[in-house]
Amino acid sequence: MSDHLVAGIEPPYCTVVFTSRLREDPSGYAETAARMQELVRQVPGFLGYESARTPGGLGITVGYFRDEEAVAAWRRNLEHQEAQRRGRAEWYEEYSVHVGRVERSHSFVRE
Repeated sequence: MSDHLVAGIEPPYCTVVFTSRLREDPSGYAETAARMQELVRQVPGFLGYESARTPGGLGITVGYFRDEEAVAAWRRNLEHQEAQRRGRAEWYEEYSVHVGRVERSHSFVRE
């Protein structure tokens, strides 16, 4: 999970919104999720992510990428593809993925 907001990205850029609900005993999930966080940071054009999960297992992760090419590079990563396969087989009850292009963005920080 992330403990900060991603702000200050000049549009346009792409987002990948991954919403999921975990199974009751997702053995090995936390380690793989940590590895995916390491790997995605290596993708040229990766800008950051925000992630949260409820105690009941509902999670939302939003990844920010400079362009569709960066999103495609992440999608082609073989270790990421293996994690996706394991997710369907072992960890998730359900999930959805939404990819979009951000045209406007603003943020607020109380100082």
